[in-house]
Amino acid sequence: MALLGGAALAMWWNMAPGMRVDFEDWHTHEHFPERLGVPGFLRGSRWTSADGGEGIFVLYELDRHEVLSSPEYLARLNAPTPWSTRLMPHHRDMVRTQNRVLHSRGGAIARAALTIRLSPAEGRFDELRAGLQALIDALVSTPGLSGAHLLRHEAPAIAQTTEQQIRGGRDQAADCVLVVCAYDLHALSALAATGLSAQSLQSLGAAPGQERGIYALSSSATPQDVR
Repeated sequence: MALLGGAALAMWWNMAPGMRVDFEDWHTHEHFPERLGVPGFLRGSRWTSADGGEGIFVLYELDRHEVLSSPEYLARLNAPTPWSTRLMPHHRDMVRTQNRVLHSRGGAIARAALTIRLSPAEGRFDELRAGLQALIDALVSTPGLSGAHLLRHEAPAIAQTTEQQIRGGRDQAADCVLVVCAYDLHALSALAATGLSAQSLQSLGAAPGQERGIYALSSSATPQDVR
């Protein structure tokens, strides 16, 4: 199956090793239930750097893009819990993209995920989108892989939230996001170095300067799991 819904919230940040235990406890037992209690949040997944580094990747699958500006979601963003308030400053180098799902094939939950944050070269968005969609259609039947998904950032028209202010108000964003899920880490690493290398993506219409990482699944939940 593809991503649940027509929108997704994707985030990356670094978390110091000394904060990891407290963070994962909070994120699993308070933050997931809180977010998945918002109408329109369909599933959340948390991933950590496959190489053991500080990187965190979180993906929320949403019913529709309007969920990101809904009164219920904004109420949570503007009234963080004490535990959230204590941990938010430790979300370093935050990249947060509010996305529409452009194309999605196969599974969204697997052992590992490659994420690539990229932008189209000037005047080449349509070309890049078409090339990536064709690539995604081919990837889902590749041995070792289980799904691939293309997202495009579209910021909702809302004011800066309390949570963003706690993090310093410096969240970054990415124009487009490619997520490839796999049950075989070696196959995913090989793909990142070949068919999804920076040079290969530039030939499809991507601009230089892509950001990429490989992550291992840490936790996943749906609203039914955390009621």
